Amino acid sequence: MTQTKLPPVRHADQDQQLIYSGITWKQFALIQAGFAESKNVRLFYYKETIEILMPGRAHETVSRYIGFLIGLFCLESNIEFELLGSTTQKRLGEVSVEPDESYCFGTSKPTPDLVIEVIFTSGSPRKLQHYQALTIPEVWFWQDGVFSLYHLSNSNYEAIASSKIPELANLDMELLTRCVIMAGSSRLKAANTFRNHLKK
Repeated sequence: MTQTKLPPVRHADQDQQLIYSGITWKQFALIQAGFAESKNVRLFYYKETIEILMPGRAHETVSRYIGFLIGLFCLESNIEFELLGSTTQKRLGEVSVEPDESYCFGTSKPTPDLVIEVIFTSGSPRKLQHYQALTIPEVWFWQDGVFSLYHLSNSNYEAIASSKIPELANLDMELLTRCVIMAGSSRLKAANTFRNHLKK
């Protein structure tokens, strides 16, 4: 079966990314404060390196597609969930991240059960180290129309084919992938396709 591709990312829609090394936590805190009113800037800090990411339109829309479909899955499956979005997750003096999407399932928790990163530039292995330092149970990356899933086991992430979060055990990743791609041309068609499969 031929898979529908996401439309090409126009130059104006591309992410902008700046990375600086040799930054102390105190300096990072000052930079973070300086960007406090900037809604379209995400900051990541780990091992004296700061990444300043300004997501493009394509990045943000794909992130919203994913978030919408996972929310739809939870609603159709009668799963209680808390959508945390890009809420900052940090360990003082060591690491700070602002994921694209993040969730707690079942009950609210100090640390999300799942974070999702949309990658249009580079950095998934580096960001996986960030989340490992925060002991986030599961991390998903979306890049080039493909999900890569990682589950924390014995303090290390292992690649997995489907989620090990109990509430997401029945989530069909192939269906989710197909509908995220489909949403690039029709959000309504993607939502209806996803919902109809869930009802079967």
